[in-house]
Amino acid sequence: MSPVTSSAPRSGQAAAPAVPAYRPPAGPLWSTPFRLYFTARSVAMLGDTMLPVALSAGLLSYGYSAGDIGLVMAAASACFAGFVIFGGVLADRFNARAMMIGSDLVRVCTQSTAAFLFLTQSVRLWEVLVIGVVNGTCAATFQPGVASTVVRVAHDVQGANAVTRTAESAAGLAGPALAGVLVGFSSAGVVFAVHAATYLTSGLCLMFLRLAPAPPREAAAAGGTTFRADLHEGWREFRARTWMWAVILVWTVYTLCVMGPYTPLAAGQIIPEHGAGAYGLVNSALGAGTAAGALLAMRLRAEHPLRAGSFGVFAVALMPASVGLDLPVPALCCCLFTAGVGWAFWGVNWATSVQTQVPGDILNRIHAYEVAGSVAMFPVGQALAGPAAAAFGARHVLQAGGLFALAVGSTLLAIPAVRGLRRAAPGKAG
Repeated sequence: MSPVTSSAPRSGQAAAPAVPAYRPPAGPLWSTPFRLYFTARSVAMLGDTMLPVALSAGLLSYGYSAGDIGLVMAAASACFAGFVIFGGVLADRFNARAMMIGSDLVRVCTQSTAAFLFLTQSVRLWEVLVIGVVNGTCAATFQPGVASTVVRVAHDVQGANAVTRTAESAAGLAGPALAGVLVGFSSAGVVFAVHAATYLTSGLCLMFLRLAPAPPREAAAAGGTTFRADLHEGWREFRARTWMWAVILVWTVYTLCVMGPYTPLAAGQIIPEHGAGAYGLVNSALGAGTAAGALLAMRLRAEHPLRAGSFGVFAVALMPASVGLDLPVPALCCCLFTAGVGWAFWGVNWATSVQTQVPGDILNRIHAYEVAGSVAMFPVGQALAGPAAAAFGARHVLQAGGLFALAVGSTLLAIPAVRGLRRAAPGKAG
């Protein structure tokens, strides 16, 4: 597989879409490299979807509050947001796959430690916070390599993103329900042990993954430029793409006002009222919806992907609003299913746009910048969830989140660079 190059300039809105490096030749999606990558991501995502149920139910059983749950989640999110940009530079300079494997192995240790703490009933909040900090830092060194790995294992990038998102959705369907059952019949510690095993599986799959040689820029970066220069280059390239930084700017409001408060407040509302099993069921409905949305994105390939995806954001408003309105569990499941469809449809179109519009030798850094911007306010929203709920009431905060989601969708459609971005030409981008 030889790298594909592009003569188009890297910046400027009129430039033709650049071609990702390491692009494999046209062929079946389910090649051996893609199967290994898909297995690694699918299994790890299954464990990740089990974690909120285990963490929420486990901490609540020890008398901790929704604010404490939000603080632990914020610790991991803050480290992820703070270090992911540096992870992107390292992934472009060195070996992204090795960094991903190392991150998985460290998280095997942290989640095994969490399992021991919960199984021995010796849980203290500061210990769980430290584990969250380490996990967030590991995620920051893992995530940047995802973007460049996708374009190295699949010629059909949108198909690969849709299939992976479908697996993520299936994990979202099965993971919370499985976690709820395990918590109900055993304890949260068992779920943490299973989570550790999923990271071990992911690391082993990535160890067996063989990719085409990296392009010269990536292979020689350590000797040709400085870390600081690479960091600045990534920022310049990110800033040169109006469609990208505009979306991220809008997304900071979304994560602060919608997604940040949702997870801890939803757990605090649903678990005491309906039980951990109902919370798992509701999250499974969200997973089923994202599976449907990913399949829709695989079939519907709009000429203006971000314009089409923006309409999906409107459906996400149902997620916080339905919990805030205290709807019964069946209605919550219906609302979260619809929200999942919109969320996945946006997500596949966004990921494909980034991966097919950015040159491969800076893709890890660009991906790191857009991820960092996307989640920068997420830990703030999580940390403020408790105080906001105390001041205004959890249900009112969640209802306001639904209104903010509607505003975010409207704003995205109002930005010309976002709604006007065209799909990369089939012959020029993966």
